[in-house]
Amino acid sequence: MFNGQSMTAASHQPMTIAELLARYALGERDFKGIQLSGADLHGVSLGGVDLSRAELIGTNLSHAALQNANLSEANLTAANLEHTNLFGAFLSGADLTQVRLMAANLTEADLSGAVLIQANVQDALLHLTCLSEANLQGADLTGAKMCGARLWKANLCEANLQGADLCDVNLCEANLCGANLDAADTSECVLTGATMPPGNVHD
Repeated sequence: MFNGQSMTAASHQPMTIAELLARYALGERDFKGIQLSGADLHGVSLGGVDLSRAELIGTNLSHAALQNANLSEANLTAANLEHTNLFGAFLSGADLTQVRLMAANLTEADLSGAVLIQANVQDALLHLTCLSEANLQGADLTGAKMCGARLWKANLCEANLQGADLCDVNLCEANLCGANLDAADTSECVLTGATMPPGNVHD
């Protein structure tokens, strides 16, 4: 029986879904570096789990509960995170290229330095989320609720922010070249040093 001590997985160690859930149910939380690419984890509850540096390419985590989880530097390329609860989660340095985050809850999450190239983040909750130095090139943020988010030095080149709530967002030195800001709420938005859609730098 699990005695509360860490049973840290070796780097990129393959693991079955059943084993992960069983060990989690016994109180284990440290699964850093595991290999679960392509797994179906739809609707699982793994709050507070440590999946840092895990291989989760194409993994289905839609409707999962991952609040306060550690996914820093994890590879989530093309993963499905639709309607997933990632409140307060750590995703700094994670690879979220072409990930599906539609209607996900990323409130107060840390995505600093994360790669979200061509990610679909439509209608996601990003209140007070940290996206500083994140790469969101070509990402679809249509209708995203981003009030109070921090996007200092973020790359939003060619991103679609149509109808997004950018109220009180920090976009200092961000790259918005070619971005679509139609109908976006930019009230109280901080744009000092940001490169605007036409290519000019904001004062």
